[in-house]
Amino acid sequence: MNKTIRRAAAFSLLLVLALLLRATWVQAYEAKALADDKHNRRNIMEQYAQPLGDIVVAGSPVTGSKETKGGDLSHKRTYKNGELYAAVTGYSSQAYGSNQLEGVYADVLDGTDSRLKNPLDALTGKQTEPGDVLTTIDPAVQKAGFEALGDVKGAAVALDPKTGRVLGMVSTPSYDPSAIAGMTDGDAWRKLTEDEDKPLVNRAIRQPVAPGSTFKLVVAAAALEDGLYGSVDERTESPNPYRMKGTVTDLVNENPSAPCEDASIRVALQYSCNNVFGKMAVDLGQDKVRAMAEKFGFNDEEQDVPVRAYPSVYPSGMDDAQTALSGIGQFDVTATPLQMAMVSSAIANDGMLAAPHMVSKVVDADGDTLDTYGDGESRRIVSSSTAEQLRSAMVTVVEDGTGSNAKVDGAEVGGKTGTAQRGVENSEKPYAWFTSYAKDAETGQEVAVAVLIEDSHAQRAEVSGNGLAAPVAQKMMAAALK
Repeated sequence: MNKTIRRAAAFSLLLVLALLLRATWVQAYEAKALADDKHNRRNIMEQYAQPLGDIVVAGSPVTGSKETKGGDLSHKRTYKNGELYAAVTGYSSQAYGSNQLEGVYADVLDGTDSRLKNPLDALTGKQTEPGDVLTTIDPAVQKAGFEALGDVKGAAVALDPKTGRVLGMVSTPSYDPSAIAGMTDGDAWRKLTEDEDKPLVNRAIRQPVAPGSTFKLVVAAAALEDGLYGSVDERTESPNPYRMKGTVTDLVNENPSAPCEDASIRVALQYSCNNVFGKMAVDLGQDKVRAMAEKFGFNDEEQDVPVRAYPSVYPSGMDDAQTALSGIGQFDVTATPLQMAMVSSAIANDGMLAAPHMVSKVVDADGDTLDTYGDGESRRIVSSSTAEQLRSAMVTVVEDGTGSNAKVDGAEVGGKTGTAQRGVENSEKPYAWFTSYAKDAETGQEVAVAVLIEDSHAQRAEVSGNGLAAPVAQKMMAAALK
């Protein structure tokens, strides 16, 4: 064999070895990355190759699947009462991905979760039957909140104080996830994403705003726990109006005739006295108020239910005037309805906060449990005595104060209204809030609810927590206690 042939053969052998090495490298080290690449069409083909598993409410699926005609995706997601449950399920779209529970449990619902495969399936690569996600949602509570909110822009969350189960989670305006489930739903997607009312945003957990006077419960809890005041009936040292330190601005009250000068915590909650809680926040100091807020869940970057909620915020680095404003739920304080429901829930549950969760179980096709989420995993927020006193004061708010629209026949109901300023120099309609709890002594049923009305058709002067938000809470609480 001459030299030229030997060199050509050696070069060809090196090329073959290089190809073998590259193939081995791809199969051994890059296979997973390539398989998981979002541009890999095979992934979405596998995802929609069979009917998806279901998201279940009270034993009945609120999702489904149907066969498609044409194309390489044989099935697409469908929804039953899609608008009613959109804030719970989210969407699963062939074109736009998935979110909410559809996104968190995508691998279980499409059958690709490794726990669903038996050893033979793992060897053969056969796609296994998908699993289901069982929620804690009470359909009566969900429907009551959705219908009560109607066509306003707002949100509501209902919790079981003892267990932390999310009984209802509503955000309006809503949308039907079925409308964006397919590959050819671009017009529907554009309409939703360009809508200035942002129907795709889950306001219950993903849009924290100023909580207004509902935050006074947190300040009151801090004052009682710190010993600044011994009880909710002890008179405070609160001039009316309260001149904020370092300014020429007075913190005034909505009702100028309310008995807010030196008012007790009970009376100050009953009439929502800004002077009392503004000064109280300054007397405590921002660090103590923040510590109490964080015990309730503020500033938590990892609040999962199991969908991650955006953090509610109590700020730092404030001066005295800003601290006073924070004491009435203004300045840079923000909260989600979930967060304010957690505040009422802990007060209702004797000072213990049960971790909120809206999934009870994840199961395989045979109903065997893959994951379970325990009820009642709780931590102490305030003492039993403080919780009892705050409940008593919240009952006064409903029975004789600003929360009269929340009364439920035959039940103990406590609440706190809130009206939060928004916009430059309060140029926009304020937010209307209500956070509350209800207990039925005969049945032992309990519920905590928070409602936010971001925008309604009411005139600015008619916007109030009692007028707009409390009736929504009332209907959800009545539904839960049944």
